[in-house]
Parts: sequence; C-alpha cells; structure tokens
Amino acid sequence: MIKKYLKSDRVRDRLCSLAARYISLVFATGRWEEIGRQHPEAVWNAGKPFILSFWHGRLLMMPKVWPASQPIHMLISQHRDGQLIARTVGHFGIHTAAGSSTRGGSGALRVMLKALKTGENVGITPDGPRGPRQRATDGVIHIARMSGAPVIPLAYAARRRRLLDSWDRFMVPLPFSGGVFVWGEPMIVPRDADAAVIEHLRAELEARMNALTAEADRRVGHRTTEPAPLPDADRPEREEEAAAPC
Repeated sequence: MIKKYLKSDRVRDRLCSLAARYISLVFATGRWEEIGRQHPEAVWNAGKPFILSFWHGRLLMMPKVWPASQPIHMLISQHRDGQLIARTVGHFGIHTAAGSSTRGGSGALRVMLKALKTGENVGITPDGPRGPRQRATDGVIHIARMSGAPVIPLAYAARRRRLLDSWDRFMVPLPFSGGVFVWGEPMIVPRDADAAVIEHLRAELEARMNALTAEADRRVGHRTTEPAPLPDADRPEREEEAAAPC
C-alpha cells in the first residue's frame, strides 16, 4: 500500500516538502558548531571548486552547512529513494544528477566533470546508494583525477538522534538538539595516478572520512557508527552503482 502511494508524484512532492521543512526545523532549533571551515573556504577563496565527500548515513543535515552562494551538483541514485532525496535537497537550491560515478564513465559522470570545469562544486557519497556502509568506492577518486579538483570530506553528528535500522545506519537528528559539522583537509589526486595510487588514495579517503565521523560523534558524546565488515581481506564487494551521494 505504501509503495502504491509513493508512485504518486503529488505524494512524493508532499513528502519531500515535509522532509525539507523538518531539516530546517532541526537546524533552527538546535545549536550547531562547525569545525575546519577554513578548509573549504581556502579553496573557494582561490576561486576553485571541490568535490564534497560524505557518508550516505550522514546526509540529512548537509544542505544546511552548504552556503547558498556556492553552486553544487549532488550525484544521486536513479533508484526511487534517490529521487526522493533529490527532490528534498532541491528545496535548498542544490542541483542533482542521476546515475553512478563508477569507473568507466556515465552521463552523470560527464555532468560532474562539466560542473567542476565551469567552477561548480560536486557532492558524492562514496558508499551510496547501497553500501557497504562507510566503505568508499573509487569513483570519487577517479573524478578528482580527471578534473584536478580536490576532495574535501565532511561529517556531522547530532546530540539527540535516531539511527535507523538501515544498511547505512541513517542518522535522523531530533529538533531542539544541535550538533557539529567537521570538515577535513583537501585531498589532491594526481592526474597521472595509476591503479595502485588510486587504490591507496581510496583507502586513505575512507580512513579520513571514518576518522571525521568518529570525531564528530565524540564531540556530541556518542559512540560512532562502525564501517560495515569487509567481506574479505582485500577489497569490499561493491554494487555496480555504489558511488551516488544519495
């Protein structure tokens, strides 16, 4: 029955509008701290864009930390859930591109590269849309290599929250709570990076993002969410379309 209602554009628009209002309510009724803001500002002050990287489970409040003066394209899954997210963040002036940033290229990848070339930022969740949780695909590294734009990781945590029983342990902050956003330092990917360097930087980005997430959780007094266990000793098994931000 629920799936039937979600097929209605009118119902989906209403749900996305309510979600956007909830995000604004949570932000307005809480005290939010921002740490490491100098990292993105240094890139913006130089007149350059960057690639924003954050975990799928820490997506909800990201539109509120992003300045309206900085145009951004978010890479969104083509699945139904991804389109609901796209409509929701659209209320905050965020543009989206549907598809995957997996190796080999796609229409969405071309949109991301074109946006960066024209000075617009892009945003990606390197563990989305299906996981594994807090395990990065290399799509973001390839975009950084091809564009020359740096990758800047970001995490947030809320003092009062609900963690959903989903693959990503999606965090829903509660009103009258507040929390913290933590920016990481930029990561540069050489244009001549080979497969070994790309894998090294993928693993480094994953480690940095998990460290930022743990730091954000520590600052609000919570135990952090752990990455999904690796299926083997080498690399995670990944969905073909596992680099959408949402």
